Amino acid sequence: MAGGITDTGELYSPYVGLVYMFNLIVGTGALTMPKAFATAGWLVSLVLLMFLGFMSYMTTTFVVEAMAAANAQLRWKRMEKRKEDDEEDEDSSSGVSDSDVLLQDGYERAETRPILSVQRRGSPNIFEITERVEMGQMASMFFNKVGVNLFYFCIIVYLYGDLAIYAAAVPVSLMQVTCSATGNHSCSVGDGTKYNDTDKCWGPIRRIDAYRLYLAAFTLLLGPFTFFNVQKTKYLQIMTSLMRWIAFILMIILALIRISRGQAEGHPSVAQLSGIRNLFGVCVYSFMCQHSLPSLITPISKKRHVNKLVLLDYVLILAFYSLLSFTAIYCFRNDTLMDMYTLNFTNCQIINVAFVRYFLGLFPVFTISTNFPIIAVTLRNNWKTLFHREGGTYPWVVDRIVFPAITLVPPVLVAFCTHDLESLVGITGAYAGNGIQYLIPAFLAYCSRKDTQLVFGSGTVNKHLSPFRHTFWIVFVLIWGFSCFVFVTANIVLSESKL
Repeated sequence: MAGGITDTGELYSPYVGLVYMFNLIVGTGALTMPKAFATAGWLVSLVLLMFLGFMSYMTTTFVVEAMAAANAQLRWKRMEKRKEDDEEDEDSSSGVSDSDVLLQDGYERAETRPILSVQRRGSPNIFEITERVEMGQMASMFFNKVGVNLFYFCIIVYLYGDLAIYAAAVPVSLMQVTCSATGNHSCSVGDGTKYNDTDKCWGPIRRIDAYRLYLAAFTLLLGPFTFFNVQKTKYLQIMTSLMRWIAFILMIILALIRISRGQAEGHPSVAQLSGIRNLFGVCVYSFMCQHSLPSLITPISKKRHVNKLVLLDYVLILAFYSLLSFTAIYCFRNDTLMDMYTLNFTNCQIINVAFVRYFLGLFPVFTISTNFPIIAVTLRNNWKTLFHREGGTYPWVVDRIVFPAITLVPPVLVAFCTHDLESLVGITGAYAGNGIQYLIPAFLAYCSRKDTQLVFGSGTVNKHLSPFRHTFWIVFVLIWGFSCFVFVTANIVLSESKL
C-alpha cells in the first residue's frame, strides 16, 4: 500500500464485494464497542453510532468519486501521450502503407474529437473505475506537497495505533485466559472479579509480568515478518472471516439466551457524557474502511450501483453493531464488561463448554496474529514512500533494517507501557482515524472536482459523483472533523487536570 497503481486483480460480483467490505469494517473495533456503549449510556451511544455511520458512508462516497476522477485523469494522460507518440512516429517515418495511413487517420480523428463524443461511440466511460489507485496515489495526484506529507503522516499514525492495539490485544487475551489469580480456575475471568496487574498469575509471576512475557513472545514470533514481504492469501482471509463470524454469532446467541432466562445483570444508563470521548474513537475506528476502498471497489465487476451497495453494507453493519452492543450491555453489568468483549465469555457460569470458552477467549489471538504482519508491512512501505525521491534507492541497511525497525519498535513499546485497549482504540480512532475517515476524503473530493473541471471542462459529469455533491457537505465534514479534534483534545486535557 505504498500508494501506487496496481492491477485490478480477480473480478468479483457486487454481492461478493458487499461481503468483503462487511468483513473489512467489522473487526477488532467491534470487540471494544460493548464496553464503550456501557460507559457512555445506551441512548447517547445509539445516536452517536448512527450519526458516525452516516458520516462514514458520506466520506466513503467521496473516496469512490475521487477514485473515478483519478482513473479518468490517468486515461486522459495516456491518450495524450499516445497522441504525442503517434505524431512523433509520423514525423520520423519516411514511408508507411496505405492501410497504416487509414488506421492512423481514423485514430487521430477519434483522438481530436471531444472526449465525450468518443465515449458515445461505444468506448468505456472515462470515469469507469478499472484501475486500482490507492489513496497515496490519489493524494499525489490531487494534493500539493504539504498535503501529500500530511496524508502520509496521518496514515502512518493510524497504522501505528493499529499495530499497538494488536500488540496489546493478543497478550491481554492470553493473560486473561491462562492466568489463575489467587488460585481460581481461568474460567473465573469473566465473573466480575477485578484483578490488578500486581496480582499473582503463576507462582511468583504477576499478571503484568505474564502480559509482558506474552508480548515478548508475540513480538519475537511475528515481528520478523516486518522484515519481509507478506500478503493475505485468499484462504487465510476465508479462515479468519469464518472464525470471526462464528465468534460474533456465538456471543450474540449466548447473551440472548442469558437474557431470555432472566439471568441478565445489565442496567445500562441512558447517557453518561464522560464516556463520549472513548465511544467516539471506538465508533470511528469501527467504521474505518476508507483507506482500503481502492482494493475493495476496483475489482467489483458491475459498479453502476456501487453507492447503493455501500449504503446497504452500512445499514447491515449498523444493525450488527447495535445488536452486539445492546445484548452485551443488558446481559452483563457495566463494571464487569471487559475491554475485549470475548473475555466476558470465559466464565463457567456463562458457558460450561470448555472448548467454546477457550475459543472465544483466544479468538483475538488467532485473527489478530494473521493481520499484524500485513499491517506492519503496509506501514513499512508507507515509510519508504514518504521518504522516497525520484530515481533514488535506499542503502541495504536502511531498506532492510532501519525501516522495519522503526515500524516494529514504537507500537511494541506502547503495548509494553499500557494494555488499556479501550483507550488505545479511542485515541487511534479519535485522532488518526478522524483524519483518514473525514478530513482526507473531504479534501480528496474537493480537489478532484476542481481538477476534473480544469481538465475536462465544467460540463463533464463524473458517473460516480457522490450523492452528497453539494459543496455544503464537504464543508460540513471538514468542520465536523476539525471540531472533533478540538473536542477530544479538550476532553483529554480536562480529564487529566481532574486527576
